[in-house]
This record gives sequence, structure tokens and C-alpha cells, in this order.
Amino acid sequence: MQGLIQRVKFAKVEVGGEVVGEIQQGILVLLGVEKLDDEQKADKLLHKVSNYRIFTDEAGKMNLSLRDISGELLVVSQFTLAADTKKGMRPSFSSAGTPDQAKELYEYFVSQARESGLTVATGKFGADMQVSLCNDGPVTFNLSV
Repeated sequence: MQGLIQRVKFAKVEVGGEVVGEIQQGILVLLGVEKLDDEQKADKLLHKVSNYRIFTDEAGKMNLSLRDISGELLVVSQFTLAADTKKGMRPSFSSAGTPDQAKELYEYFVSQARESGLTVATGKFGADMQVSLCNDGPVTFNLSV
């Protein structure tokens, strides 16, 4: 399971011109599901996303987590993160989870994030989405579990 996280001042996702999810300061996570992923991996990734120290403290060092700053989380499904780009000029998605598996783990990740007390917004699984954000830094990390 992969989570491409971006520290944002704000972010939103639209489907068909309508805003379906929006946050202020926090993390935008683009979530990719692979064939061997399961709830245990989703739990590990959520723990890492919510506790990863990428926000600056009073000394300007990255020492604070999403939880530390009471930030918000925007979760967007991102099928293309599972792409194998090592060969050729076209990505292969042979390692990607099935749509049913990906949807189930995406929904599980979101529900667990909410149950943990985070303020969570989402995109719409499987939809053609437009994501707008102000990447703060810019700060971007690819987290894998």
C-alpha cells in the first residue's frame, strides 16, 4: 500500500465541477492499493500518515505530526501509484489491487482515520477527479508499507 502525502495549506477535490472533499492545513494523501495489501497494511500506513513529523515547530524544524497540529486529512484514491514504470513507455498495472479490493481498503482506511479522531475529507472512489492544493514547502513524501 502506498500513500503519496503532501503537506498542504489547503486542498480540495472536485467531481463534475462539484467540490466533494476539502480541507485546510493538513495532509493530502493519494492512496494506492496493490494486490498483496490488506487491513493490517492499511493500519500501518494510517499510523505513519497521521504521525509522520512533517510540520514545522517553533524552531522551523519538521518535528510535528498531523495529530500534533490538529490538522485535517484529505484521502484520494490513486490507482496509478501502483504502476510499474521500469520498462517501456507505458505503465503496467499488473501489481495493482482489483477495483473491489482497492475500494474496500480505501473505505477501511478512511473509516479508521475517522475513528482515530482525525478530521477527514475524501474524494470519490473511481471517479474522474480534479485535485487542487497549495503544497506547503513544497513537502511531499511517498510512504510505503
